[in-house]
Formats: sequence, C-alpha cells, structure tokens
Amino acid sequence: MKQITDFKNKKVLVLGLARSGEAAARLLASLGAIVTVNDGKPFNENPSAQALLEEGIKVVCGSHPIELLDENFEVMVKNPGIRYDNPMVARALEKGIPVWTEVELAYLISEAQIVAITGSNGKTTTTTMIAEVFNHGGKSALLSGNIGFPASEVAVTATAKDTLIMELSSFQLMGINNFHPHIALITNLMPTHIDYHGDFDAYVEAKWNMQNRMTEEDFVVLNFNQDLAKELAQKTQAIVVPFSTTEKVDGAYLYDETLYYKNEAIMLAAEIGVPGSHNVENALATIAVAKLSGISNQVIKEALVSFGGVKHRLQYVGEIQGVKFYNDSKSTNILATQKALSGFDNAKTILIAGGLDRGNEFDELVPDIEGLKLMVVLGESAPRVKRAAQKAGVRTLDAKDIADATRIAFEQAQAGEFVLLSPANASWDMYKNFEVRGDEFIASFEELTLNNSR
Repeated sequence: MKQITDFKNKKVLVLGLARSGEAAARLLASLGAIVTVNDGKPFNENPSAQALLEEGIKVVCGSHPIELLDENFEVMVKNPGIRYDNPMVARALEKGIPVWTEVELAYLISEAQIVAITGSNGKTTTTTMIAEVFNHGGKSALLSGNIGFPASEVAVTATAKDTLIMELSSFQLMGINNFHPHIALITNLMPTHIDYHGDFDAYVEAKWNMQNRMTEEDFVVLNFNQDLAKELAQKTQAIVVPFSTTEKVDGAYLYDETLYYKNEAIMLAAEIGVPGSHNVENALATIAVAKLSGISNQVIKEALVSFGGVKHRLQYVGEIQGVKFYNDSKSTNILATQKALSGFDNAKTILIAGGLDRGNEFDELVPDIEGLKLMVVLGESAPRVKRAAQKAGVRTLDAKDIADATRIAFEQAQAGEFVLLSPANASWDMYKNFEVRGDEFIASFEELTLNNSR
C-alpha cells in the first residue's frame, strides 16, 4: 500500500457502512484522516459502528442529521447504493464537497496495477474468469470491488507484484475522480438501473467514467457486437481492443466455432467450461485481457476449459439420476435469462422462473422459451410469466417457492434433461436477495439427492 499523506489531518465523512464503508473508514483513519461515520442503523443494532467507535473513530448512528455537514468536511465517501438525490449527498455537493466511493480510495493507495471490469451483464463471471486465467498463469490476481471484496480493503495488502481484478458497478463509477486502471473492460451495455440514473444516457456516462483518466498507454476492451461500443471507441485516448461473436475484429473473436485473438486460434467455443452464448462473449473478453497481460494461449485455454462458473450465475449444481441442475438465480432480468437459455436444448429443459412483479410483461422472452419441455412458475410475476408461456405454447406448473419448484421440476424430468433456475425476475417478493434464492435451490437439490440416491 502506498503511504500517501493526502488525508492527514483532513476531515472526512463516511456515509453508510456495510463492508465498503467500514473498510473505507478504517483505511482513512490509518492514513491520518479525522473520520466521522454516519449510518442510519441505530448504534445498539450496529456492530460495525460499535467496532469502529472502539477503534477511536467517531460514529453518528440512527439518523442522517443534515447539520453534520457544517463540520467542514473535505471529502465525503458514500456507500454506492446511496443515491445522489439523498439529502446528505445533495447538500455535500451544494457545499462543493467531493463525493467519492471507496473505489477512489483503493486507486489512490494501490501499488498494484488495476484491471477494471464493468457492464450490464456478465461482470461477475468475466471478472472471475480473468482472475482464474491470471492465477493459472502464475500472475497473482486479487478479486475486489462489486464482487464482494471491498476494493479499499484488498488494496491495503496488494503489492506491485499483484493485479487488482476489480468488478465495478455504475454506482461505484459515479464516485471516482483520479481512478485510472491500466485495462478497462465493458462487457455490454443494456438499459438497467434506470430508476437510479434517470435515463440510459446517464447510465452509460457513469460506466464510461472508468476510462476518463486513461491514456494511449492503456487499453479499453469493448464488445463490438454493440453499435454503442463502436461509438464509444471513438471517445477514448486509450487503445481500443474489441471482441465480437459476429465479426472478425482486431482483437478477440469467434469464427467457425473457434475463439481467436488476432488470427491466433485459442480454443473451440465448445470447450469453455460453462454453457451459453453469453459465456462465449465472456471468454472472448477474458482472452483479450489475458493476451494484453502477456498470458500464453495454452494457459488461457486450460483455465477456460476448467472454469466452473460463478455461484448463482449458471452454476452447475449437480446431477440426480441423469438430470442436471443449473443455478442461475442471478438472472434477475429478461436479458439474463435469454442468455442462459441460449446454452440449452429447450426440448430437454425445464425452466423455473418468476419473482418480483415490476409491472412488465415477458413478451420478449417468448421466442427464447418456445419448445421448452416445461416451465415451473412462482412468485408475484407468475401470471405475467404464464401469459408469455402460453404465447410460446409451453406448459406451466405452479410452485409456492423455490424448494417446491425444484421438487416439481425433478419429478417432471427424465435422464438426459436439465432443470434450470433462471427466474428473469428479482427475488424480493419472497427472498432477501438472489443469493438466498439460489441457496434454497442448492439445498433443495441436495435434499433430492439424499432422497433419490441409489
């Protein structure tokens, strides 16, 4: 970690705790800052705040008093999920106080080079793929950022021999200033989080912030399946390295079922360890980053062949009596489920779908679900999902929860078929988050395994 003096004796407000806020507060205190933490959760129910207070950090809990901002803070570091129309954030901006996320802190102290990954879909899988390729090739890769390891916490122990493989959300990227990765990757850009950003243009602008400080010595890897990416390619000083499944490009591409990098054949698409056309895109993006980092074709192939996926993202759970189970609970929108289905034979697939009702219909999904053996439907959105199934000519059965849906799907399946949880909906009508939903699917599979062992 770089021993910087930028924050010595400067007053900094950390707004919102969770893991990233706690990490930021500790880091800032270690750098000599005068830190105040403000979190909405009451102090007696807030173990993180209690721990920070014991370490000598000032905490204000239970509310967000606007007058706190009269204390002449020089920087606010906010939790990425807190919106910019939040009264505390809006007031800070009015007062000219810079508002950052902890990603900026990570960059300022990091001795390690940074590979930054963002996008609408595929971020976590691609981030994990890249890290596994790096580590397989003997390069020390440290996962950080939106993937569950606060960037400012990981950067503390990273050395110049490491590479920070950093997954970043649009929320995090709105709060950067000097942040400067050596390689930046955007997997794809689709309309999402519009409730936070206001419109798609603002969302794209947040993602594109990632390359603001990059120079002609850096690289931006872009998905040339999208015309938007080709437009963005004209707006950066960095060297653009494209990837595509639809055309030969001066980067990574799919041709004749083979993955190439600049005319070098790397591997067959069918050899990737996880199914789906979206994972071909993820693999191509990974290949581009790996080649830019000096990793050999053989190492790349070996790592991608053995790649087993990410928990809750087309995760292979196991097999019971010839029926294979896949957990894609992280598919919380239609596009993600469309991509998941692209890797399966519909006639042999039972899809479990449904969840939070956001008021949208599922007509876009109709072409992708045609020919499915069965859909098991649950949650608030079940009536809308069933309407799409009816248009596609697919039979449906109702389930009360994920455990019930898993049991029903298995009872209807035969050897050689697949049970795929890919809900196309958020989980919040029945579950705290998609992880809890996916964990119930895994637990249900394990129970079925015990009950049906031969």
